[in-house]
Amino acid sequence: MSLASPHALEWRQTGEPVLYEEALETMQTRVAAIQTNQADELIWLLEHPPLYTAGTSAKESDLIDAADLPVYQTGRGGQFTYHGPGQRVAYVMLDLTKRGKDIRAFVQALEQWVIDTLTLLHIKGERRDGRVGIWVETPFGDEKIAAIGVRVSKWISYHGIAINVAPNLSHFSGIIPCGLSQFGVTSLEKLGINLTLAELDTLLKITWNQNPLLAIR
Repeated sequence: MSLASPHALEWRQTGEPVLYEEALETMQTRVAAIQTNQADELIWLLEHPPLYTAGTSAKESDLIDAADLPVYQTGRGGQFTYHGPGQRVAYVMLDLTKRGKDIRAFVQALEQWVIDTLTLLHIKGERRDGRVGIWVETPFGDEKIAAIGVRVSKWISYHGIAINVAPNLSHFSGIIPCGLSQFGVTSLEKLGINLTLAELDTLLKITWNQNPLLAIR
């Protein structure tokens, strides 16, 4: 197998929903290849079929009613979240040795990536102390628009972010998202923004290249 390019980053977009098991296997394989310099870093933009995932801090009591949706245990940080069509998932497989080996700074950079992207849509995304993800003020109070959960193996990251573009928000009622029952969940569609996933991808690439930590080569 040929060695990875010295400064390459691959962007991959998958049109059809990807099974969670397939995505996890693909990420793990890619992470191992990046670790041995056999593959380039990868940003993978995709959707999943409707499902729930449980992070390392998930509490069983926060799974209210899975109905017929599958539930996957995953090694990423965080608690329960929902994935499904209409939600843009971005899995980020990056070499953090190039980025200071600072996981906190890396997570903050991912948060800023989402915030900067929402800014291009005239939406004010914000961090909240003690709450993971990105939040917006709405007439219904604070609501979450993006989830963040990462895992790091030998300084290579995987998992990533999920932005609610136009998912079925009713599926969030089957869980307590991130263990916070007092807050709601929103989407670009609910905020009156009609955007395709491909259009969001274009914005994500723009703001990625403007982020001094993430865009390092």
